[in-house]
Amino acid sequence: MIWRAAFLWLTSVAVAQAADCQNVAFDGDNFSVCTVDMTRENLRLFLYDDAGDPFSQFSRIDAHLNQSGDKLGFAMNAGMYHEDRAPVGHYVEDGVEKMRVIPNAGPGNFGLLPNGILCLREGRADVFETLRFQREAPACQHATQSGPMLVIDGALHPRFLADGTSRYIRNGVGTSADGKTAMFVISNGAINFYKFASFFRDHLKLPQALFLDGNVSRLHAPDLKRSDFGRRLGPIIGTVVPDK
Repeated sequence: MIWRAAFLWLTSVAVAQAADCQNVAFDGDNFSVCTVDMTRENLRLFLYDDAGDPFSQFSRIDAHLNQSGDKLGFAMNAGMYHEDRAPVGHYVEDGVEKMRVIPNAGPGNFGLLPNGILCLREGRADVFETLRFQREAPACQHATQSGPMLVIDGALHPRFLADGTSRYIRNGVGTSADGKTAMFVISNGAINFYKFASFFRDHLKLPQALFLDGNVSRLHAPDLKRSDFGRRLGPIIGTVVPDK
């Protein structure tokens, strides 16, 4: 019994330490899901390099991290941006605010209220609906605003329709109630908002989830032998790991 307990403990440790990106089928659609344990992993945002130029691609962030002996683990585009790669909404990197909160409705998906903000703090990640974020004013080390919200306190965004005809490859993020887990998802085919949000609520069982973008969605997941390349990106979120 002692040997068996020791074996199970070692197995659980190995699983916990392994990168957790996997492909998942749900209700006739396929998704890639990367799970980040905020108590163990270094998750952060990237936008500009040391010269002030947008990183734009996963490979440039990886090369930047290599200079200090690290590398990019999982990564994903992290919110909407203007033509010059500047974020549309609230953006904080390393504790420095680079763009204020935008609380009002507006054109496009970003302005389809309620929208929200992903806030990274020591040991936790939380998706906040924007007005709640303003009320609570959490001190985020990293933050990015996007929209619309996908799941709000366990409910789907009220504007989503099951038979919605707007279908794109989409990516988003959901967080657990205790803030210890962040789950990043990209659909592997065109999908509407209702189906995408339902995956977060009904399969991943997450109480809060935020749409990050569609059509331009990209994923870097070495475990899946995948690193998407295409249109230049604005904000990017990813884990930093030692380059062993």
